[in-house]
Amino acid sequence: MTHLLDTNICSAHMRRPAGLAHRFFQYAGGIASSTIVLAELYSGAYKHPNPAKLLALIADLLQELAVLDFDSGCAHEFGVLQGGLLQQGIVVPETDLMIASVARLHNLTLVTHNTADFQSIPGLRLDDWLSP
Repeated sequence: MTHLLDTNICSAHMRRPAGLAHRFFQYAGGIASSTIVLAELYSGAYKHPNPAKLLALIADLLQELAVLDFDSGCAHEFGVLQGGLLQQGIVVPETDLMIASVARLHNLTLVTHNTADFQSIPGLRLDDWLSP
């Protein structure tokens, strides 16, 4: 695997813009997401007036990528990252930091449209598939 997808990229892909379909094909077999992202997608589906439609899109998405668990190794990486950032006075939203922890632990490039939210995380490679 080479890339870990953030929630906004998964959501955009479920809407099927042509550019992302190409990226999914280009990196087929090398794309993953995390259980944290999956939780955010499910949350979005269940707050929607028609959850069944979004749940079906999530099921389709899961056929195209691997899902990495936020496990004890990720928890340790999260602690290292958050502790170091807090010592520097840098606060990163915990959900973003959990997703970044999965990417760092597995040596993956994090694909997100919100690169600014992740820029302060050391050693994290970022890519934005939605920017031209």
